[in-house]
Amino acid sequence: MNNVIVYCEITEEGHVAEVSQELLSKGRKLANDLGIKLEAVTIGHRLENIEKEILPYGTDIIHIADDKRLFPFTTLPHAAILLKLFEEIKPEIALFGATSIGRDLAPRVASAMRCGLTADCTSLEIGDHTEAKTNTTYKNLLYQIRPAFGGNIIATIINPDTRPQMATVREGVMKKELWPVVAVPEINRLDVSKYVNDEQFVIRIIERHIESQKINIKNAQVIVAGGYGVGSKENFDLLFDLADVLGAQVGASRAAVDAGYVEHERQIGQTGVTVRPKLYIACGISGAVQHRAGMDQASMIISINTDPNAPINQIADYTILGQVHEVVPRMIKYYRQNSK
Repeated sequence: MNNVIVYCEITEEGHVAEVSQELLSKGRKLANDLGIKLEAVTIGHRLENIEKEILPYGTDIIHIADDKRLFPFTTLPHAAILLKLFEEIKPEIALFGATSIGRDLAPRVASAMRCGLTADCTSLEIGDHTEAKTNTTYKNLLYQIRPAFGGNIIATIINPDTRPQMATVREGVMKKELWPVVAVPEINRLDVSKYVNDEQFVIRIIERHIESQKINIKNAQVIVAGGYGVGSKENFDLLFDLADVLGAQVGASRAAVDAGYVEHERQIGQTGVTVRPKLYIACGISGAVQHRAGMDQASMIISINTDPNAPINQIADYTILGQVHEVVPRMIKYYRQNSK
C-alpha cells in the first residue's frame, strides 16, 4: 500500500495517547504531500470504540488488535503484530511516539526489517535528495530533522534505500490538529491469533504499581521558567510566587535542574518536555538551542535577563534587562495592583 502509518499508543485509562494524536495530525499532512493514505494501528484490550479518537485526525484506515492478553503492554506480542502487519501493508513511513513504549517498539521493528530509524525528531518534512557521487536523485523522501551533537547543530536525516522510513517524535513537538473525517474509513479488526503465538506471551505481568503524574506543565497556558541565572533554589521560590499569582506552572532549563534548583519533571527542552503555552516567562535562561527546542512555539515570550546578548532574547517578544530577584517581585506587586 505504501502509505503513512502511525502507531497509536493506548494510555492506562484506555484512550489514545496525545502524542499519537499529534503524530496523526502530522501524518495526515505528510500523506497529503505524497498523495497517499494515512493509516493507524492500535493494540490493546477493550478497544471497541477507539476509532472515535483516531478518525477526527483524517485517518483513512485503522488497524485494531484487541485481545485481553495485549494489555498491559508487553514487548514481544506488540512487536510481533507490528512486524507482520508492516510486512503485509508495506508502509512508506512509520511514526511512533518517543515514549517508553515507542522507544521499545520502534527499534525492534526497525532492526527486524533492516530499515533506518531516527529518534526524537523535532520536524518531519517531505523533500528530494540528490546523491553527489552517483548523481542519483531520490524523490519524496522523509526529512527526519533533529538536533545533533548535543544540540549544537540541526541534522536532516534520510533513508533513501530502505522502507519504511521510521521516526520517533516526543510529545508536544507536533501540533495536534483536527481534519475532516474520511467519508468511508476502513476499520480493519485484526485476528490476533494470526499475528502472534504462545511464544510471544512467555512474559506475563503479575503485579503493577503506578504512580500518577504530579506535575503537568505540557498543557499549561502560562509558564514561568527559570534557568541557572536564577542563582539559587531559594530564588526559585520567587518563580513559584509569580506562577501562583498568574495561575501558571513553573518550568526550568536543564542547567537549573542539574544545579538542584528544581525537580527534573519541570525540565523543558530537548531532554525534557516540549511546551506551547500562550505566555512563556524565561527568568535567567540563556536560551541554548537545546532549551529553545522545547519552548520556541510559545505564543508570547518574555525574557528576564542581565545579558542583552543572550540567545533567548533573539526569540523573545519582550526583554527585561535586570536581576530576576529584583524584577519578579515587582511583577508580582504590579500584577496584583492591576488585576481584579
